[in-house]
Amino acid sequence: MARLPRPSDLLPRPNELLPPPPPKPPRRTVVAAIAFAAGASLPLLRTWMLTFGSTEDELDAALPGDAILAKPDLVATRTVGITVPPAAVWPWVAQLGQGRGGFYSYDELENLVGCDIHSADRIMPELQDIAVGDEVHLAPPVALEAVVVEPGRALVLRGAAAPGADAPPYDFTWAFVLRPGRDGGTRLVVRERYLYRAGWARLLVEPVSVVSWFMSQKMLRGIRDRAQAAYRWSPPPEG
Repeated sequence: MARLPRPSDLLPRPNELLPPPPPKPPRRTVVAAIAFAAGASLPLLRTWMLTFGSTEDELDAALPGDAILAKPDLVATRTVGITVPPAAVWPWVAQLGQGRGGFYSYDELENLVGCDIHSADRIMPELQDIAVGDEVHLAPPVALEAVVVEPGRALVLRGAAAPGADAPPYDFTWAFVLRPGRDGGTRLVVRERYLYRAGWARLLVEPVSVVSWFMSQKMLRGIRDRAQAAYRWSPPPEG
């Protein structure tokens, strides 16, 4: 005797209720979409690295040293807030340099390429009297020249070719400016300005600016942390 169908046999199976899955896009399409998304985000990433931590006011501000390269081809302005007054931050800026107080960044990475950087964790009185014309080394054979020194406010360095060497493909200034911050604190603004002297200089400066962001964000935090820690233990006398 044949079995009568059960009610459940008359219902469609669950997978019969679902539409068929869409076909997988070709691999080439997926790769193209990823490449497009990455390419579209690069300008935003570049802008973020060039303006790291800065407000619109800081980006637009005229800073000491700007007039040296009045029409630069590339500008980077990076900023950090520090909860101590400019007078407590300046000593850490004044002693910047290889063979001096270092750059408060990734010493290990810099030393892999022979920079011989050793960042100080204390204020060094013997390195505070920096003056216009003094050299500040990035590495033993590479020096910048101090072109603006305003104690307590600004230090501006400028790139220069070594004596007898060919002129570099770009001119360069590096400004460290202390501006009043909130509640008596400081805004440390670091600005790089590049003026291309050769048509191919952009091919060199663009990757350099990425490395500069990587090292600068650490340097800004390094100065901030050192200044705040030192001030906590020995605030300078007022007046």
